[in-house]
Amino acid sequence: MWHDIRLLNMMTRAMLGVFVLVLIFAAFKIFSLQSAFDLRVVKVQGLHQAPLRYVDGATVMSTALPRLRGNFFTVDLQAVRTIFETVPWVHRASVRREWPNKLIVSVEEYVALGTWGEQEGRLLSNEGIIFIANLDEAEQEGKLLALDGPDDSAHEVAARLADLQQWLAPVKLRPRALSLSKRYSWTAELNNGISLKLGRERNREALQARVERFVSVYPQLAERLPGRIESVDMRYPNGLALRARGLGLPAGATAPLPSPKPDGLETL
Repeated sequence: MWHDIRLLNMMTRAMLGVFVLVLIFAAFKIFSLQSAFDLRVVKVQGLHQAPLRYVDGATVMSTALPRLRGNFFTVDLQAVRTIFETVPWVHRASVRREWPNKLIVSVEEYVALGTWGEQEGRLLSNEGIIFIANLDEAEQEGKLLALDGPDDSAHEVAARLADLQQWLAPVKLRPRALSLSKRYSWTAELNNGISLKLGRERNREALQARVERFVSVYPQLAERLPGRIESVDMRYPNGLALRARGLGLPAGATAPLPSPKPDGLETL
């Protein structure tokens, strides 16, 4: 081997290459540890420059900065992102470096659909995610909807809420509360005070059919019983159960669906 000039040259070049790489790495380590690269600025901003409604930059900084480790070169961006995503109201965060000693943190806030369950501070986002935040902050612009259900149904409740808002629009009604029981039975409280019982229905199309039956008869019900309807039970395949103040029907009695004509309401 020692007489093979070609092989010796290759070994020499390889050793020189390794030596140069070690020198470069050592120089970089020394260079990267200079105080000029200590993180001095961490800027928190809304994603795509959107204004932040609930996340206060100063509060976030006081919470997150003590947990940051490393400098411009050595800081773990994934760890930084995780730290910022533990801050209340922060849904997602992305982090990037800006030369020579700055981090830019872009934050996407949760959008609250309503409260979730009875435990204070639990909210449901528009993406069907349960999160914890200050209720007073969440209700600065008005009272939130009251939403409830098993925790693993949060996404489904958010989706059905959006559906109900669309399905009830023709009669200018909207839900102000929506709950899914442990037995998966749907109940919506409408903005006019009516409790709309939709029953145990997991199929979206079947649920829509029940709501549309209610929408088709509601104008006549409202005309006959203005401001008196307390609840409407749509679990019956070809009718409904109605509860209204001053209504002279025995408890549990059902009323057939009225015909489309205003004079078709036979039993109330």
